[in-house]
Amino acid sequence: MRENRVRSIWEGGGVALNGWLHVPSSFSAEVMAHAGYDSLTIDLQHGPPDVGSVIPMFQAISTTDVVPFARVNWNDPGTIMKLLDAGCYGVICPMIEGRRDAEAFVGACRYPPQGYRSYGPFRANLYGGPDYAANANETVVTMAMIETKDALEDLEGILAVPGLDAVFVGPSDLGQALGYGPGMDREEPEVVEAIGQIVGSAREKGLAAGIFTASTEYAGRMIEAGFNFVNVSSDAHLMADAASNAVAALRGRRPPS
Repeated sequence: MRENRVRSIWEGGGVALNGWLHVPSSFSAEVMAHAGYDSLTIDLQHGPPDVGSVIPMFQAISTTDVVPFARVNWNDPGTIMKLLDAGCYGVICPMIEGRRDAEAFVGACRYPPQGYRSYGPFRANLYGGPDYAANANETVVTMAMIETKDALEDLEGILAVPGLDAVFVGPSDLGQALGYGPGMDREEPEVVEAIGQIVGSAREKGLAAGIFTASTEYAGRMIEAGFNFVNVSSDAHLMADAASNAVAALRGRRPPS
């Protein structure tokens, strides 16, 4: 079966650099896949991509050794299983509120007896190989998003769920839950403390920890804090920032008279 390089990076003590895909385009996904990331996450929760647009994007990513991930829009077994059958190698699930949510999420990602995933890997067999089903439970990465007060209160219960591989911090929703409003790269002491609690508890349990950031500077700080799956911005924001910077650098210039 095709290797999940993100798992290999974690096992070697390294950090997986993840890219975020908001643009529902196979060409955009292909460009990002050639940028040097270890994994790329298609965002079905807050981005335009939907289940119908992911296969061409997965196919574009598959031209490289970048690992295809997806953030689902909800803890919905049907959507999770369909993405896995399409060849997704890692699922990030939002709004995991407690142990029961985490158990339902992990169960949808694992074939029996570890879970209740239905069999039908229509494209996963092409991407992963003919032995996909026999090795999928040990290959697919499950990441539960921790972004609410309930999740913080039941963090130990979530982390204890068999088959959960990692947690992922959603800084905007976490900040909102703690009363500070949305935003990235949090500096509020209470939010920073919560982020530290999440990554510390996860790593103590032998799980990986990921976070979405807006800058390489903050991402570097998060790596130093123990995160081993870091994301900086998204394809849409990176493109917009580069375009704005180019325009700003030339706006107002005039040829010599």
